[in-house]
Amino acid sequence: MRICSFLPSTTEIICELDLLDNLVGITHECDYPEAVNSKETVIMSSIDHKTLTSKEIDDIVTANAKDGKSTYLVDKDKLKDANPDIIFTQGLCEVCAVSGNTVLEAVEVLDKSPEIVSLEPGTVNEVLESIVTIGNATGKSDKASELVDNLNNRIDQIRTVSGRERDKPRVFCLEWLEPPFVAGHWVPDMVEIAGGENGLRAKGEQSIKVTWEEILDFAPHYIFVMPCGFDIDKTLNEIDSVTSNPVWHQTPASQKGHVYIVDANSYFSRPGPRIVDGIEIIARTIHSDLFKMEPPPGSIINLRNYMQIQSVLG
Repeated sequence: MRICSFLPSTTEIICELDLLDNLVGITHECDYPEAVNSKETVIMSSIDHKTLTSKEIDDIVTANAKDGKSTYLVDKDKLKDANPDIIFTQGLCEVCAVSGNTVLEAVEVLDKSPEIVSLEPGTVNEVLESIVTIGNATGKSDKASELVDNLNNRIDQIRTVSGRERDKPRVFCLEWLEPPFVAGHWVPDMVEIAGGENGLRAKGEQSIKVTWEEILDFAPHYIFVMPCGFDIDKTLNEIDSVTSNPVWHQTPASQKGHVYIVDANSYFSRPGPRIVDGIEIIARTIHSDLFKMEPPPGSIINLRNYMQIQSVLG
């Protein structure tokens, strides 16, 4: 079986199901596990996410959407060489991955009609269901069920412990810096499982723009800064765009030093197995008296502590 994955989360799942050798095409954003770096890239972006600011990216994406243009490009020659039997794509967010219409246009160059599986998870449970869907489509149903059982066990353990705590701190997840977006889809679900009170967005709802006044009205006890697709270094390069806003410093989270930058690209933006690590990161942070597991290295920093260290170092 020859598999093309048109989104990073699916690539991770395919590898978890021991199908790395069957993977013949990926996107430019597929970077985990490291072994996928040797695979052919068939999807590219017209945006250089590494050099552009969040505002510049938002301006381009907004303009493309207005003009009916896709942000992602399919290399039809490489796709033809890959000659996939099955393609995994998504219909959830055209900002984050190639659209379904673009995929249908691209496969017209192939000599055969591959099976196209579109995944659209909106909650944590639906993310786990997508793993089962991939397993069923690739003959790895038993392996997929085993993986989902393990992930569900970890989630149940978090629910059990966090459920003992009556105090549910208000948690705000900032999914974009400029303009500010509140995280939607599976992130509100992650917050609730971890024992927090999510605000401004319900689980399964899309991420939307919000004002700083709306954020202040919610009065979050904790803020997690997780720009979609950003790692911590990329976020730090632009953090001044939010910390320079006077309203930012009026939030309880900022005043108490409870603002955290996380590796969104690894643990929050992608609807794959590592969102369970993301749930554990939130739980450990907002209920440190209940959860003692160490977060993955390089997955989270406290913004106030980081800035204080930087001021000392000069």
